[in-house]
Amino acid sequence: MKRFPLFVNLDKLPVLVVGGGDIAERKINLIIKANANVEVLARNFSHNVEQLISKKKLKKIKQSLDINSLGSNYSLIIAATDNKQINKKLFNFAKKNNILINVVDQPELCTCTFGSIVERGDLVIAISTGGSAPVFARNLREKFETLLPQSTKQLIDFSSSIREKVIRSFSQFNKRRIFWELFFDAFATKKNITKSNLTKLSNQLIKTLRNKKSGEVFLVGAGPGDPELLTLRALHLIQKADVCIYDNLVSKEILELVRRDAHMIYAGKLRNNHTIEQKEINKLLVNYAKKGLRVLRLKGGDPFMFGRGGEEISELMAKNIKFQVVPGITAATGVSAYAGIPLTHRDYSQSCIFITGHEKNGTLNINWDNLTQENQTIVIYMGLNALPIITQNLIDSGMRKNMPIALVQEGTTDNQKVVVSTISRVNSKILKTDIQSPVIIIIGEVVKLRKTMKWFN
Repeated sequence: MKRFPLFVNLDKLPVLVVGGGDIAERKINLIIKANANVEVLARNFSHNVEQLISKKKLKKIKQSLDINSLGSNYSLIIAATDNKQINKKLFNFAKKNNILINVVDQPELCTCTFGSIVERGDLVIAISTGGSAPVFARNLREKFETLLPQSTKQLIDFSSSIREKVIRSFSQFNKRRIFWELFFDAFATKKNITKSNLTKLSNQLIKTLRNKKSGEVFLVGAGPGDPELLTLRALHLIQKADVCIYDNLVSKEILELVRRDAHMIYAGKLRNNHTIEQKEINKLLVNYAKKGLRVLRLKGGDPFMFGRGGEEISELMAKNIKFQVVPGITAATGVSAYAGIPLTHRDYSQSCIFITGHEKNGTLNINWDNLTQENQTIVIYMGLNALPIITQNLIDSGMRKNMPIALVQEGTTDNQKVVVSTISRVNSKILKTDIQSPVIIIIGEVVKLRKTMKWFN
């Protein structure tokens, strides 16, 4: 981020605009809305600028620029000229006197820039590319214009009018935030808003939240890694949570979507190294929810696919805690798709089996005979460390040694790596690679299709 987004209160502060043409006019119209005391300096003025002067909305200084005669009391200077020498002089003057300056179309001479602005009363959205791509910023502004109906202004004005009432109703900041989120969710995209509807909903929300003693837990599947594979519902709840308890399979890009002031708790489980035991995780979910907070339990893949989501839900039900479950794209389906390996195919596989390769007390509790059938695909979670045991048991149970196998590391991400071999040779092959967990293992004839279906990386 090259430029920090900051909204400045210019009410009654002196602002100098140098230039009297069309570009200056656009800048002047924006500054006037902020109730600044605007002075415009130029030798000639456009018709519209003259009209603003005649309406006494700004002060006219009709003269050529004389740097030595400028006062140092300005809060902001806008250079709207096509004379690079004048612009440079103004920049040097502003810098010397610690005055913010915007030089139109010369970002290297700007200590502040104007974003592309969407305005609905007191709601202002400013989009900036740091002066690098203003056309792109305008394109984004147009999209926001279509998303926000004109009635948004009425919504903002009403919320301002009940702000003190909400503060009196809820002493806790968290409760007030929940109120406003529910309130705006109900009306933000509606076109037909009446004061009666707004009043009715706000009163209902206040009554409901006053009587609500506990919070809620969101058990959300984060998908296999690529943030673009999140569901819309998952994204919605991720951005609402007060507390986020996440595991080691949730990507950094997805964690960055969590609300910035949310309390983050890492509960990752690696082989023989559990940061927090499952019983403690269950206790955290219950305790934070009882405090009235919205708790996000964020898991890689899908929470009900080897994610122990069922155990957590059982605990919440036992403690009478409200919860929601948001399924995610499973690691198996997401990773196989990005690796170019369909899990089923009419010519190669009519069934698919999902198993965990996680050892318990040094052994794998697996019915190996069920896995040696032809025309099926086997997907193994958490199986990298037990791979020698897995492949040997499959061969001993009758699976042919040249059965194709694929190991996919960090699938769906930029770090994706795929190793393809056979079950008899894969262990010696991975010794020559640096493949590491997390890995999804796929065994079956469908692995051969990667040669023609590979598309990612």
